[in-house]
Amino acid sequence: MLATDYFSGFLLGLSLIFAIGSQNAFVLKQGLRREHVFLICLFCAVSDALLISAGVAGFGAVTARYPHVVDMAKIAGSLFLFGYGLLSLYTSITFSHALSADGQAVTSLKKALLLCFGFTWLNPHVYLDTLVLVGMVSTGAGSKLLFASGAVSASFFFFFALGYGARLLTPLFAKPKAWNILDALVGVLMLYLAWHLYQS
Repeated sequence: MLATDYFSGFLLGLSLIFAIGSQNAFVLKQGLRREHVFLICLFCAVSDALLISAGVAGFGAVTARYPHVVDMAKIAGSLFLFGYGLLSLYTSITFSHALSADGQAVTSLKKALLLCFGFTWLNPHVYLDTLVLVGMVSTGAGSKLLFASGAVSASFFFFFALGYGARLLTPLFAKPKAWNILDALVGVLMLYLAWHLYQS
C-alpha cells in the first residue's frame, strides 16, 4: 500500500535521526538560546532531504541495471535494522545517559551555520544512514517517491520540533530514564521496519 510506503519512510527517518549525537545537541542548544533556530533547523532538514533523495535515486539506478542487488539489499537492510533494533533495546536497559548540549557559544549566524555544516556533512554516520541504509530499505517500497517523502518529512518534523520545543524537552531528557524509554521505542520501530522490509 502506498500509505504504508510513506509511513515506513517516516518511521525509518525518525528512528535514525533520534540517535543522540553532536548535531542534535547543537540544535537543542540553539533552541534553548533562541539563536537562529529557524535557519539552523532548515539547514539540517534540507541537508537530510538532499542526502535521502540521493540515496533513494542512486540505489534505484543501481538496481535497474543489476536487479539481483535488490534481493541482496533487502537481506542486508533487514539484518542491519534487526541488529540496530536489538542494540537500541539493549541500550535501553543497560545504559544510563542524559543529554548534554554544552559546547562552544555561538553569537553569529555565519558561525552557527559553519558549525552546523560540520555536524551534518562531516559526520560519517549520516552517509551510512541516508545514502546506504535509506537507499537499501527503499528498494522494498512500492513507491520510492512516497518512501523518500516520508523520510524527508521525518527530518523536517524532528529538527523543527527539537529546535522550537527545546525548552520543553530539555528538563525531560536531562533524566537518564527518558533516554532509556526513547531507546526502547527506537528499538521496537527498527525491528518492525526490519520485518516489513523482509516481508516485502
